[in-house]
Amino acid sequence: MELRNKRWSEQEFYAMREEVLQQWPTGREVDFGEAVKYHESIPAKRHFAKRLVKAKKNGETLTQPRAGVALIQEHINLLNFLSQEGEADLLPTTIDSYTRQNQYKEAQNGIDESRRAGRSLLNGFPAVNHGVEGVRKVVESVNAPLQVRHGTPDARLLTEITLAGGFTAYEGGGISYNIPYAKNVSLEKTILDWQYCDRLVGLYAEHGVEINREPFGPLTGTLVPPSVSHAVAIIEGMLAAEQGVKNITLGYGQCGNLIQDVAAIKALEQLADEYFRENGYPDCVLTTVFHQWMGGFPQDEAKAFAVISWGAAAAALAKATKVIVKTPHEALGIPTKEANAQGLKTTKQLINMLRDQMFPITKDVEDEIAIIKAETRCLLNKVFELGQGDCAIGAVRAFQAGVLDVPFAPSKYNLNKILPARDNQGAVRLFDTGNLPFTPDIIDFHQQKMAERGKAEGRNPSFQMVIDDIYAISHGRLVGRPR
Repeated sequence: MELRNKRWSEQEFYAMREEVLQQWPTGREVDFGEAVKYHESIPAKRHFAKRLVKAKKNGETLTQPRAGVALIQEHINLLNFLSQEGEADLLPTTIDSYTRQNQYKEAQNGIDESRRAGRSLLNGFPAVNHGVEGVRKVVESVNAPLQVRHGTPDARLLTEITLAGGFTAYEGGGISYNIPYAKNVSLEKTILDWQYCDRLVGLYAEHGVEINREPFGPLTGTLVPPSVSHAVAIIEGMLAAEQGVKNITLGYGQCGNLIQDVAAIKALEQLADEYFRENGYPDCVLTTVFHQWMGGFPQDEAKAFAVISWGAAAAALAKATKVIVKTPHEALGIPTKEANAQGLKTTKQLINMLRDQMFPITKDVEDEIAIIKAETRCLLNKVFELGQGDCAIGAVRAFQAGVLDVPFAPSKYNLNKILPARDNQGAVRLFDTGNLPFTPDIIDFHQQKMAERGKAEGRNPSFQMVIDDIYAISHGRLVGRPR
């Protein structure tokens, strides 16, 4: 198929679907008509989209962890623990690495070895191997909305099985689950594959089943400028909307400066409303997700709780619809369920304390909103220009030209020319703007911010600042100052 941002015809979708459902034997369990009826039986309290709409209306910030293990009953036990002990509002199912790479034989070996060992030997839940029946056991055994979270360039079969199994929310996108996760997979392929996933969600919507879709906002997670992640989120959101998706959550990864983080969520909401309306998607319900700090964490648990608390406060003050919560074991590997619950309870306490407090929209916040919006418009408008009005084609060409560029990404389809660093107040700026199509005054703004920090620290702005900032939080600071 030729890539373009146009809704797939039924003929195009079903021709590909025949191939997708044959990728692993559990694909034969999928029956779309029966799955629609199954979704109709799911109560509202376990429906992700409905819970987000209610939260947005009431000004709530919902909590959600990451979690997944190899075996069905152990995964059920984990989710129920996080719901009951951790007080999570929304629940995930994090998918294992083999499934993310479509290596289903290896995933099955991991299931078999986990059964013999009596503990999970996979870093997530292998939903494709467990099939529709296994997924439904999970869905029916927890009392909160469930979302699939993963990192899969080709998630077509995973989407089919988990949605037929009763999941009511699904994360990812053809850019955000490619550029930060894969080295050799082309954007043309992943955007097409994710158009399939979005068309499937659109078909559910046409049958009265509303499934929430969430592009992965943080991208590489470390020092990603808000305008870069916003541009990708809005593009992926519009790609989903074109395929018929009606409920979309756009994400942002915490940078660490409170003014910038609050301004980023505000700017994302405003820009998304603007671009969705202008491009023909005014009926989409849009919500936001704030990801707590995605970079390096301190190994000391007490210090890690401080990082979690700062993310919780920023999410609450920004009035994000939900927050993805980290754990005090972040620097150590896969967390215990107890540590995961501790991160959730810490976050919930901060949110509850700040729920009735409004962050003042001062001139500093307004200025930050303005610069984020101006930068993001530069990126998005250039994408549309390169694609001659088509954001799918434009996104591919933009990455080829470095007009879109994600810092520290492994993909060979990403130019990797931009270099982010913090300014003297800890906001993420660009030491090197690469080929981003910013106006001269925006480029000057970033250079001035780097110069101000250099003057304060008594050193010339250099690549060393980038390195220092990457490790700063794990070393106990926000800005990587010279010691």
